[in-house]
This record gives sequence, structure tokens and C-alpha cells, in this order.
Amino acid sequence: MSYLITSISNSGGAPEQAYRKLQNAGACPSAPHAEMFKLEVPSLMVGTLDSLMNLSDELGKTDSLIETIVRKVEKSSAELAGKKFSAAELTVGGVPSTRYIQQFAWDYAKYPNRRPLKELVSLISSGVAAIDEELKQLSASYGDKTVALQDAKRKKGGNLLVADLNDALDEKTVRSLDIHDTEYLKTIFVAVGKAQVEQFQKEIYGLGAEMVGYGGPDWSRNPDGLGRDTSYGSTVDRHKTKGSPVVPGSLHKVTSDNESTLFMLTILRGMYEAGYYEGDEFVPGTKIDLEDAFGKVLREKRYVVREFNFDPSQQGKSAMALEQLQVEVDNMRSGLTRWCKTHYGEAFVAWMHIKVIRVFVESVLRYGLPVDFTAVLYKVAPGKEAALVDSLDKTFGNPKDKTEEADVDEEEYHDFVLIKFDP
Repeated sequence: MSYLITSISNSGGAPEQAYRKLQNAGACPSAPHAEMFKLEVPSLMVGTLDSLMNLSDELGKTDSLIETIVRKVEKSSAELAGKKFSAAELTVGGVPSTRYIQQFAWDYAKYPNRRPLKELVSLISSGVAAIDEELKQLSASYGDKTVALQDAKRKKGGNLLVADLNDALDEKTVRSLDIHDTEYLKTIFVAVGKAQVEQFQKEIYGLGAEMVGYGGPDWSRNPDGLGRDTSYGSTVDRHKTKGSPVVPGSLHKVTSDNESTLFMLTILRGMYEAGYYEGDEFVPGTKIDLEDAFGKVLREKRYVVREFNFDPSQQGKSAMALEQLQVEVDNMRSGLTRWCKTHYGEAFVAWMHIKVIRVFVESVLRYGLPVDFTAVLYKVAPGKEAALVDSLDKTFGNPKDKTEEADVDEEEYHDFVLIKFDP
């Protein structure tokens, strides 16, 4: 629905005469371009001419900003309702926005008309900015909770690549597994897609073949060298012989589903690099974490390392957590929907008041003091906006050649106040 707000000077005459002129220009049988409503503009504090000119520029920006926030609330409400959304659900003070616009009355209690205009505009814009900030916070919280719910659903109904292993494996199965978790050895669980199983089994013992240094003195072949200082520590090339951290023979298939297979295997947890002396000072050795490094190798091959610490008490809890998350999301959606319906009206009221202030300021700047003008609201008939504006120009303005108008900073100019409003 499109509206045009127009004001003309009374030129010392009665407001009723100006009203009839506006009606004859665009809302009568000879010019059926729109339905017209009288717009009551309150007596506001004028201030100085300079302050009005500065405020005129600021009002255009404030108008656009508030419209953006109204659209945000409207969009959020539509997204929450989905296909069930109806614009009629969003009201202003309990009535449709069109009815509110057409029966507009200034809210003197909320926006006192005897406050300086700049303060009044600041009061309106700060109230809408608070709505915008609250919407951002509520939407972010709702979004985070929705993502958590989707993730929980994915894990609950997913395959072994994503499912909670505490639900996928029962206690009997876990008790039968030879799981190592010591200073030197670590059993890890790897989920593999159905199409990758054969390749995984073929290459697993060779993965990370450059990671571990197995070099060192072979005292079993040369027992006479046992204990000599040239046969241990930093004097030995630990990396002369390299290999994978996977313990030979440790690969074991745990379970599978239609899409993936879960394996377990044991790896060396870490590797110690011997310390050494620099002169008389001993530099301690370092321990290299092989678990993280090997996990990276597996991920590069698109094998999924599953973190898993079996806890019998956790079985079934994921279903309860999922149910609780669903309740929380539903409650947040209902609360946010109610919030949008309430604050849509608040933002819309602020938007309409800014429009009226713009009419007042532009009219004073256009027609001068004392304040003496009449404003109306045109509800434009479909496809009739251009005809209405043209009729207003012919009635109240000096029609100019279109090429002449285009030279004035490419902005549309009229000899009367004209503000478009597309709620």
C-alpha cells in the first residue's frame, strides 16, 4: 500500500479551503487517483531557521533508519511464523497499520509537542534504536539455540560419523573391547564412510609413516655395547628408522550401519626426544604429542576421529537433552513472536510520528512563519501515483519541462511538500 503525504499553504485563508483544493486535485470524481484523509499535524516548537534546516537533513536519515527497523521486526515475525504468516497479525495499537495511518492522532503523552524538535526526534529515534538492539540480542539467542537443536537432531538421527557413541554402543560391546589409555598408548575410534572402508583398512598401518622415529641401538644384536655413552641419548639418530604410530594388529571393527563403519585402533601416544648437553648445561628432552598429529593425518584423509569416553549413565540422556532443547526452542519462538507483534506497533508509531515531524519542518521551511498550512494523506490507487503527482503539480505548482527538472541535482522538486510513505 502506497501513501503520499502532502501539505500546502493556507495563504491566509481557511484550512477548509485548502482541504477542498487538495481533494479536488487528486481525490474526487474528476481526479480519482486516491482516497484522501486529513492529517492532523500538532503545533510543534519551531526554533531557529538554521536549526530547522539542519533538522531537515537529519530527519530524512532518521526516517530511513526507523523504516529499516520496522522492516526487520516484520521480517523476523514472518520467518518465525513461516508459511502461516499473515501481515494482518502485525497491528499498531490493536488495529491494522493502514487504519492507524488513516486515523492518525499525535500521542502527546509519549511525545510532548512542547519539547524542542531536536530533543523530540532524539527521543523517538533512541526508543526505536533500543528496539533494534533488543531484537538483535533475542534473535542471536534464538539462533544459537536453534543451531544447538539442529546439531542434537543430527547426532541423534545420524550415522556413526556424527551420532553420540554413548547411544550407538551398549555397555556389553564396550566391555568386550581392549581399550588402552596409558602414558604411552591410546586407543582411538575412527568412523569411516561406507565407500572408504576398503581403502582405510588397506592403508591404516602406513598412515603417518614419517611421524615416529624408531631408530636406536639394537642391544639384542650387540650386547657388548650395552651402556656405552656412544650408544644412547643424543648420540643416536632416533629418526634413522621411521614408521607409523599405529600399533601393529590393533585395528578392530567395532560396529557399522548402512552408511559408515566404526573402527578402533591403538597408537603410540607420544614420542620422547632425548635431552643433550650444551657444554656443562643439560638441555631437557621434549615429548612430542603423536595423538593430535595423527588425528590431523586421519582428517586429511576424510576419516572422522570420534571422541569417546564411555559413560553408561549418559545412555538415553541425549534423547532427554534433545527433548529439552526442543521445548526451549518452541518457548523462545513463541516469546519472540509475541515480542515482534508488540514492538512492531511501537516502531511503527515512532515511524509515523517522524513522518509528521518531517511534514511540519518541511512546511515551515517552504511556507515560512507563522505556521499556516494544511496537510493530508493520500491513499494512492494502484498504478495512479504518477497521475496523482502530475495532478498536484498542475494544481499547486509550476509544471516544468522534464529536462529542466533533471538538471536540478537529479532530484524531484515540487512547489508543495510531498513525502512518500510505503508502510
